[in-house]
Amino acid sequence: MAKKQETKKEVEVPVVETPVVETLKPKKVEPKKPEWEIRDRIYYLKGNKKPISYSMKSSGIYYFDKEKGYERELKYCQNQITPFVDEMKGDQRLSHIIFRDGSLFVPKEKTVLQKLLSMYHPHKDKLFYEYNPVQEAADDIEILELEADAIVIARDMDIDLAEAIMRVEKGSEVSKMSSKELKRDLLVFARNNPALFLELASDDNVQLRNFGIKATELGIIKLSSDQRKFLWGSNDRPIMTVPFDEHPYTALAHWFKTDEGMEIYSNIEKRLN
Repeated sequence: MAKKQETKKEVEVPVVETPVVETLKPKKVEPKKPEWEIRDRIYYLKGNKKPISYSMKSSGIYYFDKEKGYERELKYCQNQITPFVDEMKGDQRLSHIIFRDGSLFVPKEKTVLQKLLSMYHPHKDKLFYEYNPVQEAADDIEILELEADAIVIARDMDIDLAEAIMRVEKGSEVSKMSSKELKRDLLVFARNNPALFLELASDDNVQLRNFGIKATELGIIKLSSDQRKFLWGSNDRPIMTVPFDEHPYTALAHWFKTDEGMEIYSNIEKRLN
């Protein structure tokens, strides 16, 4: 019996076209302007001033509008919904802005007055400022960290540098203080004036000034009566002339850094020791 020949059918495979994907350019997202936060606000006069009443200017003031490119007149009117005169409609009933005992509380309902004081008033941060609890906390942290740094440095400071710094604060009184008194006053100074303390601690001229003052107090050198020359205490031989309009010991500190001054410094140092 003859086998039937099987015929193979060719199966056509459909050609699938790869779709072309277009690369979309990212759209520019413009930063949103911060929305006005509706809340109660407090304003204080600068410089811790607390007069019984202080009237802040509420008319005849101007704000330069960068978007429009010109100055716009401002006025506070309780019957208007804007502080800008060119946007006001109808009667303009001028209202006063009065600080009582150095402060002004503005409830959240008075948005127009808040915006005038917080955003547009030309005296903002000059005559008054807005109380910001978050910023206040940040400022407090910065001050506390500064105090902590100053106290740590003061605690570990050697006695010579401590004396140099306290001489700036207390003058010749330092010479009569014991090391314990000096250390105590240094720590108090670092706590109360941390910025100034850190500035003095990093200023090498402070030590050189103190060195010159100590040498003068011990009679190794002396300053002429007209404060124009430093002389050797033993023979009145001139050491240096103080430049015009410069503090004598500041000038001496700078001079100690010169070649000639370094030799004199070494000479004085041997006598101090």
